[in-house]
Amino acid sequence: MLRFFLICVLLGLVGTSGPAAWAETGLPVPRFVTVAASEANLRAGPGSRYPIRWVLVRPQIPVEVVDEFDVWRQVRDWEGVEGWIHQSLLTGRRTVRVAGGEAAAMRARPNGESRLVARVEPGVIGRLIACPAVAGTPGDRCLVAVSDLRGWLPRHVLWGVYADEIVD
Repeated sequence: MLRFFLICVLLGLVGTSGPAAWAETGLPVPRFVTVAASEANLRAGPGSRYPIRWVLVRPQIPVEVVDEFDVWRQVRDWEGVEGWIHQSLLTGRRTVRVAGGEAAAMRARPNGESRLVARVEPGVIGRLIACPAVAGTPGDRCLVAVSDLRGWLPRHVLWGVYADEIVD
């Protein structure tokens, strides 16, 4: 029995002397990132030998990182589709996707009474600039750039930012 224990200890020490299997990015999981490539494969597992489940063909879409393994990130899109993607195809530059069934009112200021800049249709992707308000407070909006327009959209219509997240 003692011999079995010593073998297990030795195997444990050998296992810890090599490189860590799990990437320690120091970044929170889950978190939102953006797909940087115009075409990106979502794989069944964390490696290029795993089969491709989906191909993302729209650049700049927001995805949620739900797990990490070495240089691979398990991500989820706005429809709940999950897969593994290489970290080189992702960027920390944030984008959001307008969700819901109706166009969202983009305003010139963070309150709901300011001038209407545009009506932004569901599915439109914009660059997230700031979300200074705390969720649940009046004026809980995020500053977003869509094409050459810039304005404030209600946080609850955006997929790609958490309800309590502050972005500045």
